[in-house]
Amino acid sequence: MLRIAVPNKGMLSEPAWNMLAEAGYRLRTNPRQLVVQDPDNDIELFYLRPLDIAVYVGRGAIDVGITGEDLLKNSGTEAIEHLPLGFGASTFRFAAPNESPISKLEDIQGKRVATTFDKLVHDYLVEHGVEAETIHLDGAVESSVQLGVADLIADVVSTGTTLRNAGLRVFGEPLMHSEACLIRSPRLTDDDPRLAVLSRRLQGVLTAHQYVLMDYDIPVSKVAAAVAVTPGFESPTISPLHDKQWNAVRVMVPKATVNQLMDDLYEVGARGIIVTALQASRM
Repeated sequence: MLRIAVPNKGMLSEPAWNMLAEAGYRLRTNPRQLVVQDPDNDIELFYLRPLDIAVYVGRGAIDVGITGEDLLKNSGTEAIEHLPLGFGASTFRFAAPNESPISKLEDIQGKRVATTFDKLVHDYLVEHGVEAETIHLDGAVESSVQLGVADLIADVVSTGTTLRNAGLRVFGEPLMHSEACLIRSPRLTDDDPRLAVLSRRLQGVLTAHQYVLMDYDIPVSKVAAAVAVTPGFESPTISPLHDKQWNAVRVMVPKATVNQLMDDLYEVGARGIIVTALQASRM
């Protein structure tokens, strides 16, 4: 039975649960459940703190887990990133008080940096030849400067509103860009059949989120021009219609560009253009 760790709370938890549900796995029905067995799919789900998932997976107690790339890097474990999952995007940045002269990486030399991700920050500074004191805090690092604990902070930044409200500004290049990912234990081989099934299911969900199915009619003489607009994965499905001067085309296209593609197809001569959402896929 494949053991899978999922976040029990935080910004990654609900998208992770939804993705597993869409992939056909059983989730907990009671928020107090910490372990859920799904014998039909030969898996066991463990609801764990996001900060701990990489540790459990890295030590081999759990086979695979869903966590953030930043949490994986900060864990210092031997867990291996296996598959990016397309949600939970974030940027890790340095931030200093508005009135502070700290404005570039070199200015951090000899300063105190408050962060929840102390290993990630320490390793980054060492890599860039900067010596500074890294102060570990479990949360609310924005207050550390005002309270005199640190000179600056390093934290996850999305809109930057929280930092601005605390009188802080970001500076320098991002330490890293992060998103949710599926990680695996070093004891689990990359070609393990159980991992392969899970990966295909999750990749199928990702594809269903990113693509739609498009159907349209096109004059036979303009098929080549239409296919150039919508080439699909391998090739579109093209079928003759009752009117021999027309063909029907079915193809998968990126959801993000669907309206532009419809406009382009219409200009080429396509008519009866219909878009259908995908529920699941195997590519």
